[in-house]
Amino acid sequence: MQNEKKTLSTRKIIIAVVLLIAIVGAVVGLQFYKTYFAGNVTDNEKFLYVRTGAGMEELLKEVEQKKILNDVGAFQKAALKMELYTKLKPGKYSLKKGMNNRSLINMIKAGNQEPVKLKFQGLRKKENFAGYLSRQLEPDSLTFITYLDSTSVFEKYGFNKENFYTMFIPNTYEMYWNTAAPDFLERMHQEYSKFWSQARKDKAAALKLTPIQVTILASIVDGEALYDKEMPTIAGLYLNRLSKGIRLQADPTVIYANGDFTVKRVTGPLLRVESPYNTYKYSGLPPGPIMMPSIAAIDAVLNKENHDYIFMCAKEDFSGYHNFAKTRAEHEVNADKYRAALNARKIFR
Repeated sequence: MQNEKKTLSTRKIIIAVVLLIAIVGAVVGLQFYKTYFAGNVTDNEKFLYVRTGAGMEELLKEVEQKKILNDVGAFQKAALKMELYTKLKPGKYSLKKGMNNRSLINMIKAGNQEPVKLKFQGLRKKENFAGYLSRQLEPDSLTFITYLDSTSVFEKYGFNKENFYTMFIPNTYEMYWNTAAPDFLERMHQEYSKFWSQARKDKAAALKLTPIQVTILASIVDGEALYDKEMPTIAGLYLNRLSKGIRLQADPTVIYANGDFTVKRVTGPLLRVESPYNTYKYSGLPPGPIMMPSIAAIDAVLNKENHDYIFMCAKEDFSGYHNFAKTRAEHEVNADKYRAALNARKIFR
């Protein structure tokens, strides 16, 4: 009888131990699952940005402030175990709702970033360009403008302060968010070198222009043309004026020189502004571009239309097209029509 009691007691102990182990195992397993495999990423943010030089303290502050994770503690525990503290890589990381800590940590450790697509065209000044870049990449606008205005930088690539802007060919480029400013400039110079193929250089030489001069002229063409199909005609007109030693007298250059881009009617006071960009006062091309011209505008200059036009004026129907003329008399007729249309609409500046 006593043996049976002992056996029963032993069984109870064994069962209790087994249950305790099972409970402990379940708790440990649940904690392990929650730490590494349970969905933890919320849908509050599409991307996680890890800044260059940031440590885990900054990262944890970022995910907590932006409510990127449901359980920051679990992420912190997993990050410690998976050595993220010593293998944190900067970048822009794509987040998906329900992503677990293990996947997120492995992504950051491997540096598997989401590429940024830079698409720029028509930006008027370097300041605008620097502002755009700072919204897409990690460096701030002051960093970019410092490099864009650096003598050592633009001379390194064969430009000066006024024409350095011509190095940037408008297109769509993929690069990583944490690309440093010097690396960005190096990439842009590589793209510039590829764009200016021997075929394009030969066309520029045939016009007796350098690639820089072609781009400066293209910026004026782009400023004048609302429609790409009119660009070769406008380019041909300006090249006619250059070859004859006639001032370009391009309204977009005057607007640029005055710095007021709301102007719709270029009048006397604006025309008298003292600036090398005022092509009503100074012959030849301005020292730099008045905007970042499109590839279409650059190629329009290289493939300019052959004609005898010297003058142009916006059409009086405000369609965005131009009336072209070979003589001043013809031009004055067109200009009178346009001035009358402006007056009728009470557009005086």
